[in-house]
Amino acid sequence: MKISYREALRQALREALKNDPRVFLMGEDVGRYGGTYAVSKGFFEEFGPERIRDTPLSELGFVGAGVGAALGGMRPIVEVMTVNFSLLALDPIVNTAASLRHMSGGQFSVPLVVRMATGAGRQLAAQHSHSLENWYAHIPGIRVLAPATVADARGMLGPALADPDPVVIFEHAQLYNLEAELPDDWRCDITHAAIRRPGTQLTLITYGGSLPKALQAASELASEGMDVEVIDLRVLRPLDTATVAASVRKTHRAVVVDEGWKTGSLAAEIMARLMEDCFFDLDAPVARVCSEEVPIPYAKHLEDAALPQVAKIVAVVKGMLHV
Repeated sequence: MKISYREALRQALREALKNDPRVFLMGEDVGRYGGTYAVSKGFFEEFGPERIRDTPLSELGFVGAGVGAALGGMRPIVEVMTVNFSLLALDPIVNTAASLRHMSGGQFSVPLVVRMATGAGRQLAAQHSHSLENWYAHIPGIRVLAPATVADARGMLGPALADPDPVVIFEHAQLYNLEAELPDDWRCDITHAAIRRPGTQLTLITYGGSLPKALQAASELASEGMDVEVIDLRVLRPLDTATVAASVRKTHRAVVVDEGWKTGSLAAEIMARLMEDCFFDLDAPVARVCSEEVPIPYAKHLEDAALPQVAKIVAVVKGMLHV
């Protein structure tokens, strides 16, 4: 039976709330409204206002409260409506949650999960379309996850809650309506990348909302006789460099697809690691497909032009394979 990415998240949240009384969800509109993306719809009636807490429009305040609750022995799940608004909460996430284990000499941990929607493609313009996963992946002390499949949406929350350190989960807004079969064994670790499509001629490396585009590009390329491997990073910090490097040593070529802007991007970090670890295995320079260096436009045709698209990925791969 197929379920949506949204429903997979709902199942994971419900399981966490049922199984552990320390778990509670809080954020803007998560309660009576049912969540901006309807992930928590019905939870307010099912679990009550103590477990499903609507908050004021103050990311700095309620994320900070989540840090305090985690320090006090709770297992808070804090929903930030979009990654753009999380910038208001960088202080409690980066300066406090990420640092306290180190600064206390291991005496304290902050088992906090922060969920947020990310990405563009919905005509929400420049202030609601950021892809800032790499900002968080830059910070020691936090784990950064990007579930791109229904199975990962279902399976990542449990181990994230069990992690003694803060975990930030990025849910690409374009994925909420994605439907797929939920496998019987949907449980997953939160340490390894995944090979989503095996191949021999080139490695496509991506994550989150760009995975469906990379898989579609690989399918189109296969119809023309090109055999491309697709790697889903899944875990953006700490990066599973070993899985990526093993693939590139096999295919000898790599293209990174990243919805972030090229300058200072996660794609740049991956390319640097490949140059450090796989330089003599490469038959061509590593390439990347990123968003254009502009604030994301509102107009649909301009937004589409600014973002990585299947046609762009196909063109870059063909150029690398000299087709």
